[in-house]
Amino acid sequence: MANFVVLGGSGKVGRRLGEVLEDQGHHAVAASRKSPARFDWHDTSTWQPVLAGADGVFIVGPGSARDWSGPLTSLLEVAEGEGVQHAVLLSARAVEFLPGGAVYLAERALAAGPVPWTVLRPSHFAQNFTEAMFVPVDGLIRQPVGAGAEPFVDVRDVAETAAKVLVERTFIGERISLSGPAALTFEEAAKTLSEASGTTVRFAHEDPADHEAGLRAAGTPEGYVRWRMAMLEAIRTGADAYVSDGVQQVLGRAATGFADWAAREVPRAAWAVEGRGQR
Repeated sequence: MANFVVLGGSGKVGRRLGEVLEDQGHHAVAASRKSPARFDWHDTSTWQPVLAGADGVFIVGPGSARDWSGPLTSLLEVAEGEGVQHAVLLSARAVEFLPGGAVYLAERALAAGPVPWTVLRPSHFAQNFTEAMFVPVDGLIRQPVGAGAEPFVDVRDVAETAAKVLVERTFIGERISLSGPAALTFEEAAKTLSEASGTTVRFAHEDPADHEAGLRAAGTPEGYVRWRMAMLEAIRTGADAYVSDGVQQVLGRAATGFADWAAREVPRAAWAVEGRGQR
């Protein structure tokens, strides 16, 4: 049994990673500002107690709106002092489309730090349709992506990949790109979501300028606006449609298909349950 700290342990990836590690017989500490194992990027006094005794740490940053490479560098120094032997960073494949952004700078800080490291670069999560930015509102998904396609990755695959890399301390010094097995347009994704949920889900293209203006009107930090628009532009133009083989490379099996993920999780999504209740 090994001991692992999962920063952002209540998030989409962190929560599932903790479950995978525990199922494998390891001890996983979910650390966040509101968890019993308190970790706060803005309170350095919380760092050492959380990292003490850890064999490895999974790092989810405080967001992509602002540069957090400085705190990450300091965290890695604390981790080295506590004997942490491996740090795995949750990045994003979209870092390719915003050089110099917060995620890019975090990757660079990790590589320059004193702890052996691995970077995971997933494509957009399939779970973004059930838990995040692509959730249908009144049965409609509005995004500025046109007919662009994306190979959505199942977060469970990301978590299992992270677990294997942490437990086996493999892929040191490497950046692993993860995606689903095929790219789908949002029209195709909406059709699959409809079939899995038993409700009607539609997609409508939104003008990129309108989407950007809406983010700013909502008070979204400028750094995140730049990051999000770069991600969505990469989908719209087809730049992010390529398939990555990281899941196969690490786990020795094919990545989970979007339809299989949808059949497993979409029927339990809040919007799907609500939609069926209104029929």
